[in-house]
Amino acid sequence: MKNSLVETLTGAAVIAIAVAFFVFVYTNTGLGKGTGGYHIKAVFDNTGGLATGSDIRLAGIKIGSVTNQELDQENYQAVLTMVIDSSIKLPDDTSAKITSDGLMGEKYIALDPGGSETMLKDGDTLGATQSALDIWSMVNKYIFDSKKENK
Repeated sequence: MKNSLVETLTGAAVIAIAVAFFVFVYTNTGLGKGTGGYHIKAVFDNTGGLATGSDIRLAGIKIGSVTNQELDQENYQAVLTMVIDSSIKLPDDTSAKITSDGLMGEKYIALDPGGSETMLKDGDTLGATQSALDIWSMVNKYIFDSKKENK
């Protein structure tokens, strides 16, 4: 009888710890924030490894995330779908650029709101975008171009 009570209490403690862990993950990772809000699209020539789930930031603050990526078969550009927090209203001349936290940091989309009085609605597409900067191709170009000049 004594063993059974100890096993029951141990099992209850393990379950309580697991529930606390899942609540912590749910509240601190933004998993619960991706469903609400409005969806907008942006077209980029190069996503530079940006992943589904990456942050959408305005003034450095996360306001949404990338929910889908697909390739436009006609012009071979990446079409990203993003969900933006419904409390954030963005002008329709907002621009987007893919950037990262430092040289090897996480990639995200930085939004820069324009001055229009017309706000984006669910399903709209951003007009001005700037693709990810490919630092390695720039380094390679610099190295190989300088070698050609030295010959």
